[in-house]
Amino acid sequence: MDEARQDTTRQAALDYHEFPKPGKLEIRATKPLANGRDLARAYSPGVAEACLEIKADPATASRYTARGNLVAVVTNGTAVLGLGNIGPLAAKPVMEGKAVLFKKFANIDCFDLELNEPDPHRLAEIVCALEPSFGAINLEDIKAPDCFIVEALCRARMSIPVFHDDQHGTAIVVGAAATNALHVAGKRFQDIRIVSTGGGAAGIACLNMLLKLGVRRENVWLCDIHGLVYQGRPQDMNPEKAAFAQASDKRTLGEVIDGADMFLGLSAPGVLTPEMVARMAPRPIVFALANPTPEITPDLVRSVAPEAIIATGRSDFPNQVNNVLCFPFIFRGALDVGATTINDAMQLACIDGIAALARATTSAEAAAAYKGEQLAFGADYLIPKPFDPRLIGVVASAVAKAAMETGVATRPIADMDAYRRKLDGSVFKSALIMRPVFEAARTTTRRIIFAEGEDERVLRAANAMLEETTDKPILIGRPEVIGARCEKAGLPIRPDRDFEIINPASDTRYREFWGSYHELMQRQGVTPDTARAVMRTNSTAIAAIAVHLGHAESMICGTFGQYLWHLNYVRQVLARRGLHPVGALSLMVLEDGPLFVADTQVNPVPTPEQIAATIIGAARHARRFGVTPKVALCSHSNFGNLESDSGRRMRAAMEILDAREVDFTFEGEMSADAALDPELCARIFPNSRLQGPANILIFGYTDAANAARNIMRYKADGLEVGPILMGMGNRAHIVTPSITARGLLNISALAGTPVGMYG
Repeated sequence: MDEARQDTTRQAALDYHEFPKPGKLEIRATKPLANGRDLARAYSPGVAEACLEIKADPATASRYTARGNLVAVVTNGTAVLGLGNIGPLAAKPVMEGKAVLFKKFANIDCFDLELNEPDPHRLAEIVCALEPSFGAINLEDIKAPDCFIVEALCRARMSIPVFHDDQHGTAIVVGAAATNALHVAGKRFQDIRIVSTGGGAAGIACLNMLLKLGVRRENVWLCDIHGLVYQGRPQDMNPEKAAFAQASDKRTLGEVIDGADMFLGLSAPGVLTPEMVARMAPRPIVFALANPTPEITPDLVRSVAPEAIIATGRSDFPNQVNNVLCFPFIFRGALDVGATTINDAMQLACIDGIAALARATTSAEAAAAYKGEQLAFGADYLIPKPFDPRLIGVVASAVAKAAMETGVATRPIADMDAYRRKLDGSVFKSALIMRPVFEAARTTTRRIIFAEGEDERVLRAANAMLEETTDKPILIGRPEVIGARCEKAGLPIRPDRDFEIINPASDTRYREFWGSYHELMQRQGVTPDTARAVMRTNSTAIAAIAVHLGHAESMICGTFGQYLWHLNYVRQVLARRGLHPVGALSLMVLEDGPLFVADTQVNPVPTPEQIAATIIGAARHARRFGVTPKVALCSHSNFGNLESDSGRRMRAAMEILDAREVDFTFEGEMSADAALDPELCARIFPNSRLQGPANILIFGYTDAANAARNIMRYKADGLEVGPILMGMGNRAHIVTPSITARGLLNISALAGTPVGMYG
C-alpha cells in the first residue's frame, strides 16, 4: 500500500472512531421515563419491589434486570490484536469494537472493562467480583500463559459462562473450517498429520480442539519461535505446550513439515515457505492465520500446490477465520438457557452448526453483502461469511440444545423449534409476521410463475421456495442463462430438473400463447403480428397468459421496470370475471410491530368507492398475518377541520363503510400522527372509534402512501412485505425493483396461499 493511501486509510479509521461522537457505544434506556409515574416505577419507590423479588429468588434477576442479556468484555491489554502489550487504555477501542459485534450479530448488550492489572491471580479476583452484574464474561487479549490461569480460576469460582475468545473462539472457527477442509480433501481427522506454529493461547486452544475432533496427539507437531516443542526442551515451556512435546531429535519447522496434511499457523509472517509447502502431503491444507500478514500468502501456496486448501485471518482472501462467526452466537445460546458454563459439548455443537451452514445453500443476504464473491461450498468457501443471517438461528440453537443436554442450563427452553424461529425472526424481520402465511401456503401446492426468471434474486427465491414450501416455481427465461447463473450463485437447482422453464424463444406453447393474447386483445388494436411479438419479448404478458390458460395459479413480476407498466398487462389479461386491481398494500415490519400502508401504487387519486374497496381488502389481508385490523383513513384534515380534497373523499369512504357494516374498526378522516398517537387522537377527538394506534394507514393519494412506505424503509429501518396486489384473486403480484430475494420468497408464500383461505 503506497504512503498516501495508507495515510488516507488511517485518517478514515480515526474519523470513524471520533465522529459524530467519540467511540462506538452509547447507553440507551429501554423503558419510558417521561413523567413522575415512570420515575416512581424506575427508581424510588417502585424499584424496591424488583430488589426484594431478586433477594428472595436470585434467578429472577434475569426477569427484572438486564443481567440475562449482558456480557462483560474484559482485558488487561497485554496481548492486543497483534499489537502486543499496549496496556488497557489503548486496548479500549478494540473492546468497544467487540461490544459492537455482540450487539450487531446477536443483540447482546455489552460493557467493555479495561482493567489495569497485569497479575493474572489478582485479575481473576476482580473478574470474579463482577458476577452479580453480568450474565457472562468474555475474556479478551490477555497474554499467554496468564490467560490460561485467569480463565481456569474464574471458571472454577463463577457460576456464569467465562469464555476466553482468543482461545476458544478461534479454536471453534478453525474446527469448523478444518471439518469442511477435510471434507473437500477427502481426509479424516484421525488420519491426518498436523504441523502447527505458535504456542500462544489461540494456537494451543486450536490444537486441543482438533484433538477433540479426532486428531491423534502423536500426529501433532508444534513449533514456536524457538523451533519444535520436544520432550525435555528447557526453553520457554509451560504445561500447555508440554502436552504436545514430541520425542524427536528434529528441531525446526523445516524438518517436521515433510508429509504434513495440514499446516496451522498462528504465529508470524513468512514462517512457512513455498519450498516447505511443496514437501507437504498431496492436497495440503494450509491455515495461515497470522494477522495482518499471514505465515504464507495464498498465491505463494498455489505456486507450488495449486490444489491446496487455504484459509487466512484476512477478509481479502477466501476462508477468513474470523471469531465473529462464533462468539456472538455461542453467548446468545448460553445466555438464553442461563448456562453456568460453556462446555466442550456446546463448543462442538457450535462447530457442527457453522460447518453445516457452509455446506448448505448460500443465503441471499450473504450473497448481497459479498457481491462478486463465489459463495458455493468448496475449497474457497469452507465457512460462512460473518454477515450470513442464518448463523444466529443455526449456531445459537445448537449451543442452547447442547447446554440443556449436558445439564448446565438453568432455564431450559421447552420448544426449541419456536426458539429457532424467534432467533431467525431477530435477523429476518419478516419471519415471525410471515409465519401464518407460510403455514397456510404449505396446505396446498400452487404453480407460481416468475416473469423475470433470469434475475439472481428470483433464482434464490425459487431455491428457497423448493426448500421451504410445497409450491412449484416456473421461470421465464433462457435455460442456458438460468443454469449458468444458478451455478455461479452456488445454487443446487437446475432448469427442467428442479423447476419448469418457459423459454420465449422456443416454448412449444408459443402458438397457444400468442393466439390467446390476440383473442383477448384484438378489439384493443392488437394484430396477430403484435401478439406474436409480445409473446416473444414481454415476459410479464407471457406470465399473465400462462396464468390465464391455467399453466400456473399465480404470477410474480416487477423486479425491474415501472409498476404501472406491469399492471397494464396484468389488467389486459387477468382483470376479468369480476377480478380487477383494487390497490397495492405494503406491510411494513417496524421495530414496534407491523404497519400496513395503502394504496401505494394502483390508484393515483382514488375515488371514495376505490378507497372503501382498498380498506376492505387491506383489512382482509391483515388478518392473513394474524393482525386484527384497525384502519385510519389518513388526510391533512382531522375530523372535518379542513375542506380538503382528500378529506372529502375520506369522509365519503367512511359513509360507504358505515353503510356496509364492515366487521373491523376504522376511523377518519385524520392525520397520520393522530392515527399513530392515541393521546393526540384523544385530545382532538375524544370519541374516536380507535383504541390504541392504527395498524393500517389508508391514504388519499398514491404519492402520499408511497412516500410513507419509502420513508419507513429507509429512515425507520422498516422491512417491506409486498406490495400485495389486492383484488386479483391472488393470481398476480407486482413487486418493485428494490425487492430482495427474501422479499420475493415472502411474496411467493402469499401467492402460494389458496384464495379461499383469505377471502
